[in-house]
Amino acid sequence: MLRILTGKNDDRLWEAFEAEAVPHLPDLYRFARWLVGAREDAEDLVQETLSEAMRSFHNYERGTNCRAWMTKIMYNLNGRRLRKLGRVKIVNDTDEMIAETIAFTPSIPATLTDSDIISAVQRVPEAYRQIVLLADVEEFAYKEIAEMVQIPIGTVMSRLHRGRKLLRMELAEYEQERGQVRGSIR
Repeated sequence: MLRILTGKNDDRLWEAFEAEAVPHLPDLYRFARWLVGAREDAEDLVQETLSEAMRSFHNYERGTNCRAWMTKIMYNLNGRRLRKLGRVKIVNDTDEMIAETIAFTPSIPATLTDSDIISAVQRVPEAYRQIVLLADVEEFAYKEIAEMVQIPIGTVMSRLHRGRKLLRMELAEYEQERGQVRGSIR
């Protein structure tokens, strides 16, 4: 293995590596766990450290502190790993973050009557109202609406989205006005 990594054909170098480096594996693993935390990541870091140490063992000065030499290799490898991770922006995909990026759409109040809804629908511009009624009341599919009205499916979807938004705003505004009237009666 060492021959493959170093390109050298020296069995003595391999034996020296085994004698000097391998006894320090438990210490390296303990240090790796402290550096990275997770067991799998620590094992990967120890493996990378051993691989790097094997490749450069011919540069190691025998008789010095092999554990310190390998710990320094590990520390440098971990630094490279952290710099790589620093370049990659990790975004938590939590519900709160998603909610913060979505525009607020008022909910439809439960106290509305049918006549309130009909008058709100009538206040929505005709182009949007027609699509909202065909999709939400008549329950036609986008493709069917596109064929009926003779517009592209994308236009149906955008008009439906905008029409629903306008309708929600009308209903919320109506309920707000109604709440203020009720509040002033008391």
